[in-house]
Amino acid sequence: MSGAAPLSPEAIFRANGGQLRMGEALAAGISRYQLYQLRDKGLIEAISRGLYRLSDLPPISNPDLVAVASRYPKAVLCLVSALAWHGITTQIPHQVHIAVARQARLPEMDYPPVQGYRFSAAAFEKGIENHSVDDTPIRIYSPEKTLADCFKFRNKIGMEVALEALQLYRERFKTKPAIILQYAKLCRVEQIMRPYLEAGL
Repeated sequence: MSGAAPLSPEAIFRANGGQLRMGEALAAGISRYQLYQLRDKGLIEAISRGLYRLSDLPPISNPDLVAVASRYPKAVLCLVSALAWHGITTQIPHQVHIAVARQARLPEMDYPPVQGYRFSAAAFEKGIENHSVDDTPIRIYSPEKTLADCFKFRNKIGMEVALEALQLYRERFKTKPAIILQYAKLCRVEQIMRPYLEAGL
């Protein structure tokens, strides 16, 4: 008896949630020629360099985050991008801000533009929330961890951004000063943050 017929390239995409990176497609048995055929026929579309999805899927709500999370699954959304996710900034991120471990290479993408930051092991691993955007897993720092990170990187993103985020956090979340201070200690900004926290208690 002969075995089951191999899946078509389109069926392989559907079996993998409709989205594949180039390397995943090749490993699944789709040749580069077949991949480009699918693209040229309009059956798949390139979300970003090396990332493809079926064209008939519902539109992606946040293609930039999906592209970055798919390319760098271990990275964590941080700073202004995390503030925007949590709704505690009026800034519009012009880059996707992501954190990587200190020994990791800084991320590079043609599109969307990314800004990478190296975090120490302890600071990188703490305060991560797991979310999903269009069925793509994405790691994001919690509001409290993000506030501490913003004070730590205040010279890069601006102290006014950090202070605005703290104010909006107080208005929109149940404030957790003890948890914020734990992250402030971790990020070595406790002495800087404490006066602003105590002023709002």
